[in-house]
Amino acid sequence: MAQVVVTAERVVEGEPERVLAALADYAETRPRMLTDNYREYEVREGGRGAGTRVHWKLQATKKRVRDCLVEVSEPEPGRLVERDTNSSMVTTWTVRPADGNRSTVHVETTWRGASGIGGFFERTFAPLGMRRIYDEVLGKLDTIVRS
Repeated sequence: MAQVVVTAERVVEGEPERVLAALADYAETRPRMLTDNYREYEVREGGRGAGTRVHWKLQATKKRVRDCLVEVSEPEPGRLVERDTNSSMVTTWTVRPADGNRSTVHVETTWRGASGIGGFFERTFAPLGMRRIYDEVLGKLDTIVRS
């Protein structure tokens, strides 16, 4: 099985602390950031930052739905890590200062992909679809933080 890696990045209006607080708010802000690709979103424990457990179904394509039960950690300042307990998927959100009162938000998701020809197509096309989803999520984050 080969590793699949998806990354996206955007400069967001707002200081890093404010942007990270919005990202870490799984109870109020995160549901507003999600696209239609996320269904059955539910906070099961916590709701803010480390220790939060949240469930969603991610429909990345018409045929591919991931049932995710995510545990959140904050291994260092400026970083949130979401580990899906149902798979090998790990998503890391990193917030860094940018010019002015802005922040650079970087998201990286990795998972062990399929092998063989299916794995080739997964490594080739899954990042494109996920990047499109993350671009929309980051756009919504920017709108939320601005308001």
